[in-house]
Amino acid sequence: MTDSPLVGIVLVSHSGPVATSVADLAAGLAGGKATAPVAPAGGTEDGGLGTSADLIAAAARSVDRGAGVALLVDLGSAVLTVKALLAEGDELPPDSRLVDAPFVEGAVAAVVTASAGADLDAVEAAAHEAYAYRKE
Repeated sequence: MTDSPLVGIVLVSHSGPVATSVADLAAGLAGGKATAPVAPAGGTEDGGLGTSADLIAAAARSVDRGAGVALLVDLGSAVLTVKALLAEGDELPPDSRLVDAPFVEGAVAAVVTASAGADLDAVEAAAHEAYAYRKE
């Protein structure tokens, strides 16, 4: 384990339960006592389906330890919401990044890699590599 701050991970889903479940799965599979900070940002403030810029920004702030924040998303409008937040420039912590990766497999790869002390570039690369995982 590293003494440096760990990259934070935010999982953005249109469903609160999905975001929470994937966060729990990824953290559980990372194992050990020191896992990277991970937060779900799912659904709307009233518990409905959709995405919320406020929930995403709050989740990003909650996992920011100064090493960057990787944001993984499930569907199209979640991408647009995160891109809008990044364009605003002051809603997300510095070094926040939208990561192009499959939601579940990418989340696991990101959390495991971040928990090992990797930097934001390595976390993004590991999550993106999850596109190559074969299930046959």
